[in-house]
Amino acid sequence: MNQETIVNEQGLKMESVHRVVITGMGALSPAGRGVEVMWDTLMQGRSCIRALEPEEQERFGMTAVARIPGYDPLEMGFTKKESRRFAKFVQYGIIAADEAMAQANFDLEAEDLSRFACVFGTGIGGMEIFERESVVLNTKGAKRVSPLFIPTMIPNMIAGNLSIRYGLKGDCFTIVTACATGSHCIGEAYRLIRHGYADAALAGGSEEGVTPVSLSGFGNLGAITKETDITCASRPFDVNRSGFVAGEGAGALVLESLEHAKARGAHIIAEITGFGSTGDAYHMTAPRPDGSGAAKAMEMAVRAAGPSGEGAVRAMLQALSEGGFTPDDLGHLNAHGTSTPANDKMESAALHGLAGDRACEIPVTSVKGAMGHTLGAAGALEAIVTALSVVNSVVPPTVGFAEADPECAVRVSAEPVRDYPQKVALSNSLGFGGHNASVAISPYVE
Repeated sequence: MNQETIVNEQGLKMESVHRVVITGMGALSPAGRGVEVMWDTLMQGRSCIRALEPEEQERFGMTAVARIPGYDPLEMGFTKKESRRFAKFVQYGIIAADEAMAQANFDLEAEDLSRFACVFGTGIGGMEIFERESVVLNTKGAKRVSPLFIPTMIPNMIAGNLSIRYGLKGDCFTIVTACATGSHCIGEAYRLIRHGYADAALAGGSEEGVTPVSLSGFGNLGAITKETDITCASRPFDVNRSGFVAGEGAGALVLESLEHAKARGAHIIAEITGFGSTGDAYHMTAPRPDGSGAAKAMEMAVRAAGPSGEGAVRAMLQALSEGGFTPDDLGHLNAHGTSTPANDKMESAALHGLAGDRACEIPVTSVKGAMGHTLGAAGALEAIVTALSVVNSVVPPTVGFAEADPECAVRVSAEPVRDYPQKVALSNSLGFGGHNASVAISPYVE
């Protein structure tokens, strides 16, 4: 059967639910255009992080950034009019979504598009046009601000423009949870299909967050590294990590119910087997200092981790249990792994809270060592990497990692882990405001 009846913790029978599979994936990242380019870059352990020009380093007080290389909207296929009317985060999302939709290979004329959802988000929105029109306001006056300013820069335009592009008439909305945005969009699309509100969905996240005001804000917050050695500017879980590298990009996934995908003969890439989402209820930007000793019992471990660790533990446990898995089944963790001292320490404690002593055996990877932190796009790009990891029985290396941190007692490797079959892997995302999201992804099995 392609459906299952689940029973909640109180023993009450819930409605039949659908299995949810991935049939298309697309990416635009600091590695370049396309999923294959990104995957090859990560598996080869190459860094996409580049040094800022000297004048930019002085201006922003940082050394490195992870931009999309040589981005030109006209070369990417946009008309001059589209390049003016679509903010960059929308352009990025369209490029990734086009790849995902092409791979999914729909006959859209044969689809019931009222049951095709679009859940796509961004952490910040159209910062480039916001900066430009703010200058216009203060130098040329209010009457000279573009009448398209608002509908170009607001975050929901990513979902709106994608639904218009493909004619998707199901649920259409944008989730904004900072750096957890991409994962939350995938998770909510998964829930729409799982519980029968949609047959298919286009989901993901996009970000253009390397504009001057964004870099200035993050830099002044003290979150971005000032490392002068660009080859290890981002080094997740390393004892010498000192902050993240800002990046940009977009990731898109096409999700379908298993029965819908099989009915149209779609190629199934992988299966989403669970989703967990929690809140910390603690602080705008910082995790609460975590406890040092996670006990074997889940309740004790959760208490020891502190509220931020607790939220991450609960999100991961939700994602695993929804698919019928336990922490013993976890193959690897694609961590949020920002390369900031607080995040990596907390996420390590959270894994111990989830898996106990086995936490030291579970491979952990972070793509941010290679591609920087793509903010609202990160969860979507990392879900794609997680799907490819379980399908290919590998775990990508963590670029920049060299010396283990005793306070991050997890298994991080600078080399790929190969020939490593997995039942399920987790992709974690955490966002300012205390947002935690965890997506469980498995190889597809009949």
